[in-house]
Amino acid sequence: MEFSVVTVALLAICLSCLLLFRKGKGQGTGGRLPPGPRPLPIVGNLFQLDPKNMVKSLLALRERYGSVYTIYLGPQPFVALCGYQAVKEALVDQGEEFSGRGDLPVVFRFTQGDGIAFSNGEKWKVLRRFAIQILRDFGMGRRSIEERIQEEAQCVVEELAKTKAEPFDPTFLISRAVSNVICSIVFGDRFDYEDKKFLTLVGLMNDNFQRLSSWWAQVYNLFPHVISYLPGPHNRIFENFEKLRLFVLEMVKLHQETLDPNFPRDFIDCFLLKMQQEKEDPLTYFHTNTLVMTTHNLFFGGTETTSTTLRYGILILLKYPEKQAKVYEEINQAVGPHRSPSIEDRAQMPYTEALIHEIQRFIDIFPMGIPHAVTSDTHFRGYVLPKGTNIMPFFHSVHNDVTKFKDPGRFDPTNFLDENGGFCRHEAFMPFSTGKRVCLGEALARMEIFLFLTTLVQRFTLQPVVPPEEIDTSPLISGLGNVPRPYKFRAIPR
Repeated sequence: MEFSVVTVALLAICLSCLLLFRKGKGQGTGGRLPPGPRPLPIVGNLFQLDPKNMVKSLLALRERYGSVYTIYLGPQPFVALCGYQAVKEALVDQGEEFSGRGDLPVVFRFTQGDGIAFSNGEKWKVLRRFAIQILRDFGMGRRSIEERIQEEAQCVVEELAKTKAEPFDPTFLISRAVSNVICSIVFGDRFDYEDKKFLTLVGLMNDNFQRLSSWWAQVYNLFPHVISYLPGPHNRIFENFEKLRLFVLEMVKLHQETLDPNFPRDFIDCFLLKMQQEKEDPLTYFHTNTLVMTTHNLFFGGTETTSTTLRYGILILLKYPEKQAKVYEEINQAVGPHRSPSIEDRAQMPYTEALIHEIQRFIDIFPMGIPHAVTSDTHFRGYVLPKGTNIMPFFHSVHNDVTKFKDPGRFDPTNFLDENGGFCRHEAFMPFSTGKRVCLGEALARMEIFLFLTTLVQRFTLQPVVPPEEIDTSPLISGLGNVPRPYKFRAIPR
């Protein structure tokens, strides 16, 4: 049985003797945080928030306190940055100071600050530089990985052809295809779509993305020291993470047994070689735990966010058949019916490129961003943020900034088209974050989204099973991420 928010709050208060670290970051250190709603002891601003709709709650607070305000999530203060200008000033103009990774207890319990996504300081810098270099060496952003994506897209085409235009849920097909791309870089090979272990892994990742965005995960982040002792659906998150960790560890052991120093096959091999090179260095960041967590970060991040974007993209094409028709017309002109779309075609397909950017803006996959933290005492807009202060870059407010988009609540590809119909980049486009912590897989994700979507539209008419006007594009779950509602469609061969 699920606990209500009030019940959880009462439990937190009853166990307040375990939480006497009420001071929180930013207090008693000479800092001066921005104004915000007055917090209650222990529970913070719980009663001003709806964990099931944090976006709506944060927008309401922005209306009262402005584009920069402080909110207490449980006993911890977070400085919320709202709108393009505030986010840009912090993450770009003062990028180094805002480059720390902030608190996200539901994930930290698993990572313990290891890997790329949730590490800090010199460890993060060293691991990020290494990962970017190895990913580039294995083709990220280059022709070799483009060919790998094109091959996987053709596998998707073959699977959709087997449906014979019957209603089909694309969730696991898209996830398997996207996952296989990152698997070829990280593990050195792809998996068969019917491989039982692979199906289990894809299911674990899909389940965890939904659970990390759920009500329970939000409450866990508010009161981790209490909720971690309680039964509930949140415990499944950690069980899933552990199964994924054990799979990655198994792959690492297999690589260790077959490693050839002269011919590294993939990311794991390169990391193992780096571990050998630095095994005498007591301060090295290259060890087995770091390898497992870094590989998990790449595997999970390279699968779930891109596949969710693609599923949302298909849903939007189903809702707006006239826009799907425009994309098909552009594909016909630039590519034709037989050759596979390529990245070079983007330059001749401005409407398609604009539509893909609008999909990413509109679906707003990480509406509240991943928390940042300031790396030193930082002056920002007249306030003083003590070192370690948590920062919430509210990307929903960037992608819906009325000073940047004429009607942000409406899906409109012309947001990324100039007066002549050419594609134009937009400064308030931040689905991959921005600044020092920008997603290191951005180039790969952009290639995948373009190549998978254009290949599908080239080969099939994507037809909804309900009238387009009945399709609901609002998220099923909105928390850490926005999760699309399940749906089916018909893939009718052209």
